[in-house]
Amino acid sequence: MSEKNREGKRTAREKMAVEREKQKSAEKRRRALIVGGAVVAVLGLAAVIGVVAANAGKDDSEASGPVVAPSGAQGKDGLAIPVGKDSAKSTLTVWEDFRCPACKSFETAYRPVIHELTDAGQLKTEYHLVTLIDGNMGGSGSRNAANAAACAQDAGKFPAYHDVLFDNQPQEVDDAYARNDKLIELAGKVDGLDTPAFRKCVEDGKHNGWVAKSHQAFNKGGFSGTPTVLFDGENIYQDRAMTPAKLKQMVQERNKG
Repeated sequence: MSEKNREGKRTAREKMAVEREKQKSAEKRRRALIVGGAVVAVLGLAAVIGVVAANAGKDDSEASGPVVAPSGAQGKDGLAIPVGKDSAKSTLTVWEDFRCPACKSFETAYRPVIHELTDAGQLKTEYHLVTLIDGNMGGSGSRNAANAAACAQDAGKFPAYHDVLFDNQPQEVDDAYARNDKLIELAGKVDGLDTPAFRKCVEDGKHNGWVAKSHQAFNKGGFSGTPTVLFDGENIYQDRAMTPAKLKQMVQERNKG
């Protein structure tokens, strides 16, 4: 074999060796990228799991912002909106959801008597607002309406606005109260309520954290649904014999004592 042929073969072998080294280096880089990507993916998943775990430890009131009770709220943790005189001998505690059809039925039947007795100073009513339908049906109408009602309490207009919300309650599947413009529109039915301060309170969700805390208290109370109505601590709405007339009689008897 000539010297020229041997030199050509040696050059070819050297080129093949160089090419093999390049391929090995490329393969190492590819593997490094795959391993690195897997590590990033695992770390990302761990981060997500960590966030979920961290959020699982927070209550709804934290997720909804600071707990700001409306003006004049009373009771444990300031979760009750009172209507009537503190000197009344009887107290009616009502847990309600503004999206709840059964709550509207209760209001339709019992509201005249409740107004009559509170106006006469014989009964004090404490309203607790919850978000049961939001949880069951989805949406945020229960919360937003409750926040707006708390804003009305700040303005000294809670009783009238409370009644307007139930009188105009949408169908349970219609989350109309999730819209702040709807809640502000209904405020126009209450003299003096639709003010810049009220609008800002509604739009900012000022009392959302307070509403979440109120619902949390409802869950801790072990109540089965809304409305839950307690007369001096006794659950009376479960009594099938209960009527507005019977409630009035009970209040009047307490006031005689």
